[in-house]
Amino acid sequence: MSGQEHQHKDAPGNGGKGSLLALVLFWGCAGIYASLFMGWLVFPKLLYSEQNQPVDFSHAIHSDAAGMACEDCHFYREDGSYLGAPALEKCAECHTDVQTAEPVAADYTDAKEYRRKKARYDAEVLLVNEYVAKEKEIPWLVYSRQPDCVFFSHIAHTSPEAGAMECKECHGPVEEADTLPVYKENRITGYSIDIWGRNISGVKHNSWDSMKMDDCANCHKERKEDLKGMREPCFVCHK
Repeated sequence: MSGQEHQHKDAPGNGGKGSLLALVLFWGCAGIYASLFMGWLVFPKLLYSEQNQPVDFSHAIHSDAAGMACEDCHFYREDGSYLGAPALEKCAECHTDVQTAEPVAADYTDAKEYRRKKARYDAEVLLVNEYVAKEKEIPWLVYSRQPDCVFFSHIAHTSPEAGAMECKECHGPVEEADTLPVYKENRITGYSIDIWGRNISGVKHNSWDSMKMDDCANCHKERKEDLKGMREPCFVCHK
């Protein structure tokens, strides 16, 4: 048998192996893409429920137009404990009545700006009518609520001895936000997605992207010299 005949005879077999390999690669890649799709897009939708805050709030308006600082609403009590979400009486200091006039669509050439102004007006009307007038506390959804087994002291982190950390180091530049983000709650644990981080991969680009125990441990490790001998948190060694 000649070399040409031998090559021609084996060709169908080689082609079959090549087709099988291509088929395996195709379905392997399809499986990987399907897994990524499920893990990155579908699974988070199933794992987290979404809720809007009972009243929308613009940090930007209060910090810019009203000239308020973080500690005007989020402050320490006389005993040193920290008040996270402000009580209704704080809102009532300025909002016993609706302060802004209802925007008229005809006055705006920019439809987006009109919707923004209308949303702000509607939020204030809701605040005054449903909460201030009825003296009913606002059931805020807390993005940073920690498990019961976790104790966190704000005053220990903002004191000069701790390096006087700024609010935005953990909470981000919230003073620039014109609206509140959607609250996403883990259906299994009952805690906000902001504890893990809104980036589903868990990758952290900013100091405020997540509030996991490793984030606390890494920060304490980096600031070890600044902490002046303060004890490391238990979970650095007890994991």
